[in-house]
Formats: sequence, structure tokens, C-alpha cells
Amino acid sequence: MRKNSIKNIRINEEVMRELSNIIRGEIKDPRIHPMTSVVAVEVAPDLKTAKAYISVLGNEKAQQDTIAGLRSAEGFIRVKLAKSINLRNTPQITFVLDQSIEYGIAMSKKIDEVTKSLKEEEND
Repeated sequence: MRKNSIKNIRINEEVMRELSNIIRGEIKDPRIHPMTSVVAVEVAPDLKTAKAYISVLGNEKAQQDTIAGLRSAEGFIRVKLAKSINLRNTPQITFVLDQSIEYGIAMSKKIDEVTKSLKEEEND
């Protein structure tokens, strides 16, 4: 199975959907921030490993606590994933902190500041 085959894309989407449901509804760890979302999931073609890109809307401490909480609940998450998705192998999940949304918001603010200052210079 190629990395970007239709089957692999479907598996990635299904694992992402189920993973976000598990994180949102079934994990009771207080370290996990309520504004946590699964941005993307990349399941290896052999279905043995998966990388889950997690975005946390909060400060640096909330992000680190959320990743630590998810890593400690990895076994529980894998069992729940195995029950909800019928795959030959349930992948070993690696959680990766994704800051692309936060980066995009910061860049958008900077662009707004620049356009605002340019408009003010035109009006002067």
C-alpha cells in the first residue's frame, strides 16, 4: 500500500475522527486542555504506527501538560481505538504537538498590523 493511496487516506481520516472523539469524550485526565484538537493523523502503510498531530489552544504549559496527559493515556486510547475501528493492527500512536494554527493566527495578526499602519500612513 502506497503512502498516499486512497485506502491509506481513508484510514487516516477514520483514525483521526475516532481519536478526536476519544480525546474529547472519554479521557478524564485533568491535564488535557479542553481546547485540544486533532489536526491530522498519519498512519504508516503497515498499520503498525501512527503520528497524531495535536493542536492545543492555550499557553506553553497547557500544551506540554496536554501532550504529557495524552502520552500517559496512550494505552487506553489504543484499546478504545481498537474497539471502534476494525483494522488488522491497531497502530501505536505517537502524539506530536502541532503549532501551525497558532502560527497562522500570529501571522494573521502581524499582517493586520502592517495593513493598518499602511492605511494610517496614507491618511496622514
